[in-house]
Amino acid sequence: SKVQRLPIQAISQASANQRSGRCGRIGPGVCVRLFDEDDFLSRPKFTTPEIRRTNLASVILQTLALKLGQIDDFPFLDPPRAESIRDGYKTLHEIGAVNDRRELTQLGRRLARMPVDPRIGRMIFEADERSCLTEILIIASALEIQDPRVRPVEKQKAADVQHEKFKQENSDFLSLLNIWDFYQQLKTDLSRSKLKKACEQNFLSYSLLRQWQDIHRQLSSMAREEKLFAKSRQDDYGAIHQSLLAGLLSGVALLTERHQYTGAGNVKFNLWPGSGIFDAKPKWIIAAEIVETTRRYGRTVGKVSPDWIEPMAAHLTKHNYYDPHWSKKQQSVMAPESVTLFGIPIVAA
Repeated sequence: SKVQRLPIQAISQASANQRSGRCGRIGPGVCVRLFDEDDFLSRPKFTTPEIRRTNLASVILQTLALKLGQIDDFPFLDPPRAESIRDGYKTLHEIGAVNDRRELTQLGRRLARMPVDPRIGRMIFEADERSCLTEILIIASALEIQDPRVRPVEKQKAADVQHEKFKQENSDFLSLLNIWDFYQQLKTDLSRSKLKKACEQNFLSYSLLRQWQDIHRQLSSMAREEKLFAKSRQDDYGAIHQSLLAGLLSGVALLTERHQYTGAGNVKFNLWPGSGIFDAKPKWIIAAEIVETTRRYGRTVGKVSPDWIEPMAAHLTKHNYYDPHWSKKQQSVMAPESVTLFGIPIVAA
């Protein structure tokens, strides 16, 4: 379902033993665990390796590019689950990196040379064609880090007031551009110590903003190596969001109830309350991520037009025809067509 979940889970025995070891570095001691021994013994001995928990699209892309054979046959120490491999191939097919026979495409070879998440790479290549590479490099580097806006529990209202100036009513992606511009202006005008203070006053994480800048520098360098050159900023809403859509096709969602969206695979979610488009609730959106905490939320979302979706997702859409009838005017059999993407009707009739 491509939902990132953050459930509270019991740690493994190995993790518990490692934590107790941290307390006994300089001398013997006693470890008191706040759960009973039967509970401890019923837990898994080791934590599940990350390769069995993470999306394998990038790993599969590299094994195909390096001609290491099928990933199913690769001698991993901890072989990934078959479903994870299948999901990885689905992601690569979605962005056009592999064809129906799981063979690397020309685009896939170019993506393999970019050491970033394949989805991010797909956005960058699309942005180059739509002349909005400058904007997408800023947004893509922001998607690679944690949100730089901080909201301390004791100062939530004050933080919301400061963050209000960055919001765009149609897109959280454009809000990221506003934060970037604000930070760059501060950086130009202020000394380092004053810059840190200004970030604090505006409830922005100075360390995350620096990390954002570092990743942006790296992505820009990679783009130049691929002969992609950023032009002056136009901030063209359509070009930016169609470029994002190229990497986030499975993030497309339709407003089906007053407050609820339906995404790929019939996943239901609400907008994140801090989203700039929370009040507008457009009919069609793309979401950079869907997370599940107390409820399921779409985070970092933007309004899109359904007209953009069908041409971008031509290799993924399903076409159904119904109610065939004879048309005297056309002198032929006619039938309405419905087009769906991951189960979402993008053309009704």
